[in-house]
Amino acid sequence: MIRVLLADDENLIRSALAALLALEDDVAVVAQAATAAEALAMARAHTPDVAVLDLQLPDRDGITLAGDLATVVPGCGLVIVTGHGRPGHLKRALEAGVRGFLPKTVNAAVLTDVVRTVHGGGRYVDPELAAEAISAGDSPLTPREADVLELAAGGAPVEEIAARAHLSPGTVRNHLSAAAVKLGAANRHVAVAEARRHGWI
Repeated sequence: MIRVLLADDENLIRSALAALLALEDDVAVVAQAATAAEALAMARAHTPDVAVLDLQLPDRDGITLAGDLATVVPGCGLVIVTGHGRPGHLKRALEAGVRGFLPKTVNAAVLTDVVRTVHGGGRYVDPELAAEAISAGDSPLTPREADVLELAAGGAPVEEIAARAHLSPGTVRNHLSAAAVKLGAANRHVAVAEARRHGWI
């Protein structure tokens, strides 16, 4: 029996996934969570074989959660489902140890096949998302530039970003300027939007 943890903050989607997986003789949904914190607690309590995670959770993104789960339950197969996959998300997910990455538009048969594949040690990446990731190439941003852009996404002033990133305001301005140039953006707000569009932040 493949023991599955589901993490999705949309109750209707999570319940529907649980009901669909419950129809399979070899799959049991042993835990459900609406947040990353709940998912970690459930993983510790139930030690699932496979975790199916939404990319966007209220307290943490699914990729960061996947990295945490890889530490908490090392043998657990990790699958990300998303309504808006971007090339950068796929690359980050694979680096975090995710072995399944698929859009929410797939049918139930594909999801159950992916759960079985990942449980068996295999991988599954949606072909369309894989093709997009290859054509988009790697992020031109350095990790520090990406961090600073991420902090700028909420509209925080430079001084606040500097304090949170433990950098000087001048260094933050340099990183924001470099990121904008690399992304062909007129300002940091456009740079944030462009980086998000590709999944680089």
